[in-house]
Amino acid sequence: MAKNNPIIIGISAGDLNGIGPEIVLKSFADPRMLEFCTPVVFANIKFLTWYKKELGLECHLNALSDLSQVNHGKINVINAWSETFEVQYGKVDPKAGFLAIASLKKAVNALKNNQIDALVTAPIDKKNSQSEEFKFPGHTDYLAQELGGSALMFMVSEEVRVGLLTDHVPVKDAPARITKELIRQKAAAMMASLTQDFGITRPKIAVLGVNPHSGDQGVIGSEDQEIMAPTINEMREEGALIYGPYPADGFFGSGQYKHFDAVLAAYHDQGLIPFKTLSFGAGVNFTAGLNAVRTSPDHGTAFDIAGKDQANISSFKEAIFTALNIVRQRKMHQKLTEAPLEISVKKPSHKKKHH
Repeated sequence: MAKNNPIIIGISAGDLNGIGPEIVLKSFADPRMLEFCTPVVFANIKFLTWYKKELGLECHLNALSDLSQVNHGKINVINAWSETFEVQYGKVDPKAGFLAIASLKKAVNALKNNQIDALVTAPIDKKNSQSEEFKFPGHTDYLAQELGGSALMFMVSEEVRVGLLTDHVPVKDAPARITKELIRQKAAAMMASLTQDFGITRPKIAVLGVNPHSGDQGVIGSEDQEIMAPTINEMREEGALIYGPYPADGFFGSGQYKHFDAVLAAYHDQGLIPFKTLSFGAGVNFTAGLNAVRTSPDHGTAFDIAGKDQANISSFKEAIFTALNIVRQRKMHQKLTEAPLEISVKKPSHKKKHH
């Protein structure tokens, strides 16, 4: 990529019977978006051409046969599949799931080969996407396998940032998975991300308790006293600004979250219910801790409104802008850490002053 060219954002299509194609096309139908980045949509040119006509959008799609031919200032499309697909809005269709994963795999491959600078994923249907080749509960777990690093599901907005100790696991299994090692791993990934991706030099993190009232001194479960608190205290003694475990209800209800750079929640709904209440439509799902940048909107396939021209593109556009900001911030962080600024101290003059 030439120095002055815009950042290249790869985009996976999501479930074709959901709102994925709609939010992708609507986002880039606004020509101003092409001034911020160059999109490459991993889908099928005939399919997207048909879809934009369905939506009545006036935008030009530029077909690519090779990623080296990316055209800045245009909506680039590279074929991730060749077969035809007939949309059935809102229907759970294994073929739609298969093509969504074909799009994702091709996009991730391009990300691994540095052919795109970041990846923004449209929503998939988790059940619909399962196959012998794809046995993952979501994007995060697949990306953790494909990309180097330690993945953290990190929901971010202007209002609050929330990471998860356990993400797409049954609630009954979450407490047993929370170990001292997991807390250290996820907290370290969160601190590193806050520093390199968001430019926060000394991040301050709050950890939420597993049980109601953080266990009430062992009366309601022992995990908080036996695992969470000792690990948090050890990390703080080592110099990390990490505090907790806090009872989740009072922590958010009182606005205490505003005093921290990020919050580490014990399980999915504990973190995502307050996050989406505070930030829905403006929140972004960022997979932190990896050696490449991936974001997505904070909503799902929305089968109930697919094909009705009602999808809100706010979160998808926020996902694009968040990816752009993180790519820039990582480059800046890399420059600063590889070649720290030399501070020259001006020596005092020994010349006599004349009064």
